[in-house]
Amino acid sequence: MPLAFIGVDPNSAVGNSPTVWVDTDKQELLIQGWTASADEVARCYESAPPGHEEGVPAHEALVRIPARMVRMMREACDVLERADVR
Repeated sequence: MPLAFIGVDPNSAVGNSPTVWVDTDKQELLIQGWTASADEVARCYESAPPGHEEGVPAHEALVRIPARMVRMMREACDVLERADVR
């Protein structure tokens, strides 16, 4: 099944657009965002729980999305919850 497009940050310029999709088959969100800086990554791990490895593994990414996209994130979660009931 194709991914469900949820939305794109309305305040971003073309080519700089955080975006949200839903994969209902895998029950996952796909999020395009701005790459977090090294400082932001370090700050995230200052509050990580004990035992959580520091740093972002090569197969993962830490991305930033603007708070104005919260509505889209909620909608994406709703889509996943509805798809889970099938």
